[in-house]
Amino acid sequence: MRYQEFPPPPGLAGLVDCLWLSDAPAAPSPAAMPAPVLHRVLPDNCTDILWQDSGDAFFVGMMSTWFDVPAARRVRTVAVRFRPGAASLFVGLGPGRPALALAELIDQRASLDQLWERSAADRLADTLWSVAQSDAERLALLTEALYARLAVAPAGARAASALASRVTAAAPAGQALALRAVAELEASCGALRVETLAATLGVSRQYLTNQFRDHVGLPPKLFARICRFRNARAAALAAVSTVETGMHGQDWATLALDSGYFDQSHLIRDFQDFTGASPGAHLGKR
Repeated sequence: MRYQEFPPPPGLAGLVDCLWLSDAPAAPSPAAMPAPVLHRVLPDNCTDILWQDSGDAFFVGMMSTWFDVPAARRVRTVAVRFRPGAASLFVGLGPGRPALALAELIDQRASLDQLWERSAADRLADTLWSVAQSDAERLALLTEALYARLAVAPAGARAASALASRVTAAAPAGQALALRAVAELEASCGALRVETLAATLGVSRQYLTNQFRDHVGLPPKLFARICRFRNARAAALAAVSTVETGMHGQDWATLALDSGYFDQSHLIRDFQDFTGASPGAHLGKR
């Protein structure tokens, strides 16, 4: 499987995590056997819109656990991954567009023509796949569509404009609160307690939780768990890559404490919840 990530378009780094492309070949499988697993996707606290050469275009909501993507045939994809809390700035806003209920899309996907104007969704899909395009041309088309969703300045002014800051500043109060909460939780690698975060932001825990679910999708406590897990996994992968440590020499108890877990069993439980395997088994497959 070919998978590539690209930096966000100029000015959108605070709203878009990355653009990405993939080319997944069909996995051979005996007729009597189920299709083999192609790729295991882990929760990353982001949301995506995918356009595939099959004609499918869909929004993928926040993930609370892992899921497996099977391969029945070759699929090419061009996609955008949004930063936490930013998706609703691009999807489901404005006259004639339905509200994007992010909390209702946890571990779900929704057809893009339900969230964009159908004509706009179909037009972009046709442009991406109906004629031969290079990867760079498809990324450029996607970039233009993202700018258009924000109704931003002409192309010449984009690189010089702090689009993310400008758009975020104009966001509704609840969304602005959620974006501040996201920044605090990510900065603490998930170690910040929700009660402490609410007090820091000057709101009640219940109000923060409601706004966070509305504008980010997950409850803040689960979002923080995934932040902590991702930090621990990154540290474990870095240790595995060193000649001195290696996978079998990993001190899981120390890693757990350094990553904000109560103990090693707490770390193992999160790995099982978010990867479907123990830390050692998961890293052994990398």
